[in-house]
Amino acid sequence: MTTVTAEPTVTGDETRGQPAGQAAGPAAGQGVRSRSQHQRRKRIVQAAAALASRGGIEAMQMRTVSERAGVALGTLYRYFPSKMDLVVAVVSEEILLLEGSIERRPPRASDAPARAVEVLMRATRGLMREPELAEALIRSLLLSDVKTDFGERMSELLLRAASGPPEDISAEDPRRLVARALSGIWTMEMIEMLRGNATADEIQSRLEITAARLLIDP
Repeated sequence: MTTVTAEPTVTGDETRGQPAGQAAGPAAGQGVRSRSQHQRRKRIVQAAAALASRGGIEAMQMRTVSERAGVALGTLYRYFPSKMDLVVAVVSEEILLLEGSIERRPPRASDAPARAVEVLMRATRGLMREPELAEALIRSLLLSDVKTDFGERMSELLLRAASGPPEDISAEDPRRLVARALSGIWTMEMIEMLRGNATADEIQSRLEITAARLLIDP
């Protein structure tokens, strides 16, 4: 993701709350700018996700996103130089939601394959609440030349659910390859579902068979 360009110098309005005659120091000014940038970026991503949920990736026109987010078009392009950069940011936001859900309610099945499938089916149900957005996200993974860490993050979620903390699993451990393969299979199953060629029950059944063949408890 392209690094966000720094915002202009803090204005007087942004230093309110300082004692009379005392200017905000560099650290305080930087903190205000950082919060402002974060809030502005969040508004942009939320606006893009809302548009995609109603009309797919075609609805995420940059000018429309800027108007909905309440930012200038030039500001939008400073944060996201291309439409695909913006789509990738929406993908990242969806993964954050899934990661938070898994952290709050970890899978509790007794074996690794079942825990991994639970993660994937929770992701499936979450995405399919907004099928237009789901289609936009999956299409972005297939068509975008913008680098995304979607595959790595899904693999980490699967590793954590199936085998424990990923940081305790070495880079050479074959379970990492298996988790990445299972994540890729899930992505293709999602495509079939979005095309109307598979139901959630059919996807779950196939994932259960695949996970049982690929994953083993440590």
